[in-house]
Amino acid sequence: MLEVHRTHRAKILNHSQVEEMLDRHGWDASKLWNVANYHSRQVWKENGEIPDHGDLKDELKGHNKYKGLHSQSSQRVLEELAEAFNSWYGKRKSDNRANPPGYRKKNYYDTEGRRVHEEHPRSTVTWKQNGIKHDTKNNRVRLSKGANHKEHPKAWEYILVEYETRPGVAVENLQQVRAVYDKSKERWELHLVCKDEIETPDAPGNETAGVDLGICNFAAVAYSTEEADLYPGNRLKQDGYYFPKEIAKCDDSGGDEATRLHKKWSERRTHFFHSLAKHIVERCVEQEVGRINVGNLAGVREDDNGESKNWGKHGNLDLHGWAFDRFSNTLEYKAKVEGIEVVEVDERDTSKTCCVCGRKDDSQRVERGLYVCEEHSDAFNADVNGAENIRLNINDKSNSESSASLDEDRSTGWLAQPGVYLYDLSSGFQPQAQVVDCKP
Repeated sequence: MLEVHRTHRAKILNHSQVEEMLDRHGWDASKLWNVANYHSRQVWKENGEIPDHGDLKDELKGHNKYKGLHSQSSQRVLEELAEAFNSWYGKRKSDNRANPPGYRKKNYYDTEGRRVHEEHPRSTVTWKQNGIKHDTKNNRVRLSKGANHKEHPKAWEYILVEYETRPGVAVENLQQVRAVYDKSKERWELHLVCKDEIETPDAPGNETAGVDLGICNFAAVAYSTEEADLYPGNRLKQDGYYFPKEIAKCDDSGGDEATRLHKKWSERRTHFFHSLAKHIVERCVEQEVGRINVGNLAGVREDDNGESKNWGKHGNLDLHGWAFDRFSNTLEYKAKVEGIEVVEVDERDTSKTCCVCGRKDDSQRVERGLYVCEEHSDAFNADVNGAENIRLNINDKSNSESSASLDEDRSTGWLAQPGVYLYDLSSGFQPQAQVVDCKP
């Protein structure tokens, strides 16, 4: 059995009855974010360190703003802030446009420049299991109020929300409820996170595929059938240049427009990762793959001294926007559903080693996308070469396939001419020729 989590979007049927209370909790989530943000900035100024979510919880659990939400909901706000600070901390040296997380508020001023009004956006509020009581028969969920919104702080008071999902969806084993405010519709909706257990099918076959993750080509995949696929990351890179510039133009880094751009950027990345993982898994099923080797990229952003690598202005933007770990998790999940095992392998020297003869030489990778082996004068795609070495797991000395394969008289045509799949927002990944033909 495989445990998976699915998120179902639901319409709130009694919206007029619960809107005010959801608004209050959404505003309190923004206020708690701001209090924790201020505290984190002060700690950073004093000792150059960013407090993690555990430190924030210890510091703020007695704060009045913490009590505006259920305790687990407040904890989730602090976790999100800590994650945002960690992301900024990793980017700040290589990207001078990177800013720490902004405050969630908008100030209004009079004609003399005096602040007369402060408005907080309705932030997403997350309830975990201790704050939820689910009525599966009547499609209702009880969401615990924060202590500040109860007649008595310890009273069992809740927001009773009636919901409706799309037809055919059964909401069972509810783990989390997120109340999300849709600005375009000016109303709240629920995101219901459920735990499901599904039967894990048998593996499609016994073959192995190798996946090499990169920047220009986000993924190169090599199969034992002497076939290979390339997935360019152009659309992901374009978004990585466009959205930070647009966000930097916003007057308020935590304002409505900046928040909208961040959300849109995140949604586009998520769609790209899910579409790519889905396509790779579908191709692996076709190729009767039972195991996918993925290069372990831990520490790729640091040099041997633990310092951030400097790849130049645009290179740094690419490197620090390269969410390989997030994609690997998505790939592993989708592969498991098909009975395919995903294994991280050592990718040391896989880009320097010829996958045909085993010769290792830094100079053989003569250009970004070209690999030329001086031993037999063959030229082929450098990323596919890396993917094939990962498939063979050349750094595993106990792997008999690795040493045996290097001695074979192998064809190299497929290494030079892999299939190319381009990303389309509406249809996912399609063969290059097909996408080009569709252009007006």
